[in-house]
Order: sequence, then C-alpha cells, then structure tokens
Amino acid sequence: MAQHKVNYMADSGLPVALTTVDKLVQWGRSNSLWALTYGLACCAIEMMASGASRYDFDRFGTIFRASPRQADVMVVAGTLTKKHAQFIRRLYDQMTEPKWVISMGSCANTGGMFNTYATVQGVDRIIPVDIYLPGCAPRPETLQYAVMMLQKKIRKQSAFQKAKTKRLV
Repeated sequence: MAQHKVNYMADSGLPVALTTVDKLVQWGRSNSLWALTYGLACCAIEMMASGASRYDFDRFGTIFRASPRQADVMVVAGTLTKKHAQFIRRLYDQMTEPKWVISMGSCANTGGMFNTYATVQGVDRIIPVDIYLPGCAPRPETLQYAVMMLQKKIRKQSAFQKAKTKRLV
C-alpha cells in the first residue's frame, strides 16, 4: 500500500482560505460584467467583433445584454447626437447600481471630427464615464484591455459603500 509523503489532515486539518467578504463580492462583480451595447456608428462593428469567436468576451465573464435592467456596464461606441442624448441618459438611469460606462472611440469621447451643432462633444457631458478608449475606431483588443482595466478598478472599490454617481443632466 502506497503512502503519501504529505498528510494534510494530520498537520492542520482542512485547508483554509482567508479573505474578506468585500474582496469576494468585488471578485464576483468584476468577473461577471454584463455589458449594455449602445452602438451608434463604426465603433459598434469593432465592439461586435470583440464578442465574436476570435476575441471572445465570454472568457472574461462579459456578456452583451440588450436590456439596461440586466446590465452593469454600458459601452457607448460611436457618435452621440443630441437627439440620442436623452435616450442614453434614460438607459443609464435604468441600469442597476453599481454601474460603469466605457466610452469607445474618438467620436464618443470628444465628438471626433464631427464638431457640429447636432453632435454631443463627449459622452461625459451626459453620463459619467469610467474608461475612455481613444482611436477611430479602436480595435477589439483595446476594448478587451479596457474591460480588464475596469475589472481591476472594480476590485479596488469597496463593495458596501454607496456608489457616488454624478448627475450631469
């Protein structure tokens, strides 16, 4: 009969992992991000590619949702017009707390090359933005990196503090 060299039961009983409830909750939140897609222009094609088989957001726990009541991350991809500003604010308000926003592309960040009367010069004038993705149009790898940075940000936050959202409109 073969005997193992290390007997865990004889030394200290069962193995124990120590952590705080706060870290455990934030780990769960960061690894199960459900993204509300708000594709408005050419950046939406890159956002769709990031959910396809080559980049596969599912391995990060990120699932694209069409309902704001089930999403906790909004990805604004493309040019936001003033006509759409009230709709994006309404969708943002319908999302449950805690919620985060990723602004994808130069047009969503600053209005891009469309400096006209009908274009919002940055999504952050309507809703608070957590991560900005530069470029025209940013590659799917950039959106993946942004999601990883958002996961890192979520893990550093406290799970039980009241979220402070800015009312911009």
